Amino acid sequence: MELDSIQKLLEDGLSGCQVDVSGDGNRISVQVVGDLFEGLSKVKRQQKVYGLLKELISNGEIHAVNMQTLTPAEVNK
Repeated sequence: MELDSIQKLLEDGLSGCQVDVSGDGNRISVQVVGDLFEGLSKVKRQQKVYGLLKELISNGEIHAVNMQTLTPAEVNK
């Protein structure tokens, strides 16, 4: 799957978030910044993103994900 398609999938599923996807082959890095992460643990934040990528991971299109999930306030620190 193309990185642009993954980015669109995440942007559509995480409305109002800023999403940046990079990678090579089936290994990707994702940074998502949004207010929806406010008050959530790191695990809960990652679960929101993994939930959207679940099918791509299970079918092997994505093998590894390096992820940062931040609130806007955390970015500005």
